[in-house]
Amino acid sequence: MALFTIAALENLAEIRQGPCVSVYMPTHRIFTETEQDRIRLKNLLGRAEESLLKLGLRKPAAKEMLEPAESRLLQLPFWRSQKDGLAVFLAPEFSRFYQLPLKVPELVVVGERFHLKPLLQFVGSSKFYILALSQDEVRLFLASQFSVSQVELEGVPKSLDEALKYDDPQKQLQFHTGTQKPSGDRAAMFHGHGVGTDDEKTNLLRFCQHLDRGLHDILRNEQAPLVVAGVDYLLPIFAEASSYKYLLPEGVTGNPENVNPEKLQRQAWKVAEPYFNRVRREAETKYRELGGTAKISHELKDIVAAAHQGRVESLFVAVGRQEWGVYDPQRDELERFPEGRDGAQDLLDLAATQTLLKGGAVFSVEPEAVPDGPPAAAVFRY
Repeated sequence: MALFTIAALENLAEIRQGPCVSVYMPTHRIFTETEQDRIRLKNLLGRAEESLLKLGLRKPAAKEMLEPAESRLLQLPFWRSQKDGLAVFLAPEFSRFYQLPLKVPELVVVGERFHLKPLLQFVGSSKFYILALSQDEVRLFLASQFSVSQVELEGVPKSLDEALKYDDPQKQLQFHTGTQKPSGDRAAMFHGHGVGTDDEKTNLLRFCQHLDRGLHDILRNEQAPLVVAGVDYLLPIFAEASSYKYLLPEGVTGNPENVNPEKLQRQAWKVAEPYFNRVRREAETKYRELGGTAKISHELKDIVAAAHQGRVESLFVAVGRQEWGVYDPQRDELERFPEGRDGAQDLLDLAATQTLLKGGAVFSVEPEAVPDGPPAAAVFRY
């Protein structure tokens, strides 16, 4: 069972071979309370089947589509290790299941695309990177307030040894063997707790410069903040070498080598959270300052159209709200429904997902925190 990540959101948003079934429900971590969860999920899948039949699927096709969830998620072993929420996504020849670190309202949506808005609180505009840095190990993670996943490093040195391997051979030989003191003892190596000589600092700086060049290929199109976790003497050396514009000045101090990703994420979020709070305040201030101009809108039709066109710079959407309808981007026509029905889309979900995929910022906030009131408010790029 995977945890939900930003990459997962992007993959789900690309699925278009509908009908697409999205099921959300809160779950319990205590095994003795999970039997009711299993029954509730069975009922939710039954509701999904009814919706599929109303859309015109024959019963065998609907059963086949739901089978991956029924064969795995309705079995007792699945319920022995749960978190606080569950998200289920099913489409023809496609199935994904995600444990969620927060409770989500019970919901079943069947339509032409997956319903993703309940997940925006886990990725939204809290995307950041964590660089776990030591002389012997380098790891990079993509994280949000509630999730973390490791990024595969290609063209990036994984240790100081690897970074300096192809530098000047004589210097590298000295680095590996050390120089001999008159007494015959070997000179001190710098794998200890601090930097003792200028040569040691120079080697560490070269290591960080190699690392920065490798990270550039991964992060060059990114605008997400980077938090570095490492021993205190490494943080300023990496900051000196780094060319990444969004490196946060504060880091997580301590050796990260034996720290698991979830703990690193919690530590790094404490560093990143003030940055995201400031970004949200600045977006709200900009919305207020542009009041009365065509650069902002509170109208859902304008927002949905602009999101599809990549014009939304920042979007505030109310959590726990759905605005049902259908949007045709080819004709730029939007029809709203008073309540959800089979085949309908949550227009807030549509606007938020499109905004994220096109590089805009999405703030999932309580209804009272949406500028000018719910359900949505947007600042346009142009």
